[in-house]
Amino acid sequence: MDPLLLFVELLPVLCFLILYYHHLQSKKTSPLEPTEWPMVGHLPGLIANIHHFHDWATGILTGLRYFITCDPSNVRHIFTSNFANYPKGDEFAVIFDVLGGGIFNADGESWRRQRVKAQMLMAVPRFRAFTARCSRDKVERSLLPFLAHAADEGAPCDLHDVFLRLTFDMTCTLVFGVDPGCLAIGLPVVPFARAMDDALETLFLRHITPMACWKLMSRLEVGQEKKMAAARRTIDRFVAGTVAKRRADKLEQGIIDSADLLSSFICNEDDSSDNDDVFLRDTTVNLLLAGRDTTGAALSWFFYLISKNPRVEQKLLDELAPVAASRKDAASGGGMVSFDASELGNLVYLHAALCECLRLYPSVPFEHKAVVADDVLPSGKEMKAGDKVLVFSYSMGRMEGVWGKDCAEFRPERWLVTSGEAAGTTTTKRRLRYEPSYKFISFNAGPRTCLGKEMAFAQMKTAAAAVLWNFAVELVPGHVVEPKLSIILHMKNGLAVRVRRRDGVARASHG
Repeated sequence: MDPLLLFVELLPVLCFLILYYHHLQSKKTSPLEPTEWPMVGHLPGLIANIHHFHDWATGILTGLRYFITCDPSNVRHIFTSNFANYPKGDEFAVIFDVLGGGIFNADGESWRRQRVKAQMLMAVPRFRAFTARCSRDKVERSLLPFLAHAADEGAPCDLHDVFLRLTFDMTCTLVFGVDPGCLAIGLPVVPFARAMDDALETLFLRHITPMACWKLMSRLEVGQEKKMAAARRTIDRFVAGTVAKRRADKLEQGIIDSADLLSSFICNEDDSSDNDDVFLRDTTVNLLLAGRDTTGAALSWFFYLISKNPRVEQKLLDELAPVAASRKDAASGGGMVSFDASELGNLVYLHAALCECLRLYPSVPFEHKAVVADDVLPSGKEMKAGDKVLVFSYSMGRMEGVWGKDCAEFRPERWLVTSGEAAGTTTTKRRLRYEPSYKFISFNAGPRTCLGKEMAFAQMKTAAAAVLWNFAVELVPGHVVEPKLSIILHMKNGLAVRVRRRDGVARASHG
C-alpha cells in the first residue's frame, strides 16, 4: 500500500487519539496527577515510573492540592479516632496469604486476642533482657568481626546485605531461639532467609498485578508465584521443624529453658484454639517479618545518610565517647568496643538521628486500610463503604506542609529541644522532642502501634553505635543508592561501601 494513502487512512484515528488524550488530561486536577485510562486505570503511568515508584508517588502527592493519605489529621482519624471503621480488610489478607491468620492480617477480635498475648510475652523483663543480650552478643561475635575482616581485606562490601543478615540472625534467635548463622564469614546462602526474600518480592508485585491474574499464576505456580510457592514450602518446613523440636523439649524436660517467643508461647499454652501448630506458625512468621527486614533496612539507610553527613557523624562520635571510655576494659578482641542497650538509652542525639532516618526512609513505606462504613475525614473527603485507603509514610516524611521547608534534609536536630537544667542557670541539656505517631508513622499509629518498637530501637542502637565507633564507612564512588520495589524499603542496588578501622585521632572532636 502507498505510504501516503496509509497515512491518510490512519489520520482520523491519530486525531481521535490525540483529542481523547487531551480530554483525559483536562479531567486531571494537577499536571502531576497520573492519567486514568479506560480499563487499565493508572497502570500505564505506574509501569512507566516503576523504576522509581516511591519518589514518583511522592511527586504526585506533593503536586496535588489535596491527598488524604498524607494529611496527619486524616491519618489520626483513620488510625486512632475511628479505628474500627478502617481495618486492614479482606483484600489485604488475600495478598498477604503467606502470613496466614497472624497478627498483621487479622482484624477485630482475632487481632485483639493475638495482640494481648504477644504484648504480654514481649513486655516481661526476661524477654527484654534476652533481647539486649542477644543484640550485643550478635554484634560482638558476628558483625564486628565481619567488618574487621572486610576492613583488613580492603574490598568493598554490601552493607545492606550485611545488616539484613545481622537482623535475620537476631530476629530468628528472639522468635525461634535459633541462630541461622547468616552473618558468618563468606556469607553463606541460608534457604530460610532466601525464602523470606522471595516472598517479599512477590508480595509487592501482587499490589500492582490484577488479583485475578496473580491468583491464576499462583494456582498454576508460574512466574513470580512459582517462587512464592517454593518460598512458602521452605518457610513452613523450617517453622514446623522448630515447633516440633520445642514441643519435644517440653515433653522431655517439662519446661523449656529459653526466653525466645516460640518457647514462651508453647510454655503458656492453654486450651484455646490459638495454640495449635498453625497458630504458632502464623504468629512466628509474622513476628519474624516484622523484626528482620524493617530493622535491617533502617540500619542500611542510617549509614547511607551518615556517610553523606560527616557533621552528624562527628556529633554521634562525640556523644558516644564518654560511654566508650567506660568500656575500654571490656573491649572485645582486636581492640573493638561493643555496647549494651542500657548504656545507650540516654544518648539523645543517636535516638534523634535514627528517628530522622526513619522519617525520610520509613521501613514500611505505605499502609493499607479498608473502609467499612461511610465516613467523612477531617479534611472533608467523603469515604464510601468498600473504598480503599493507602497511607504513604514515605511521602509524608517529605511533605513541606508536615515537616517544614527543610523536610528533604537529614537534620537530627529537629528531634531535639534545648532547655535549662535549673532556673537561673545557663547550663542547658537536650531532650527528645515529642512528635505524634500520626505525623511520624514509621511504627504505625493508634491501637496497631508496633509492639516491637522499643526492641527495634535497642537493636538499632546496639548495632549503630558499635559500627560508628569502631569503623568509618565510606560509600563506593559512583554507587547508586535508591529504594527497591518492595513492601519493605530495601535498597535496589544494595549499599556498596568500604570500611576502615578508626583510630583515636578519627574519634576526636573537631570542634
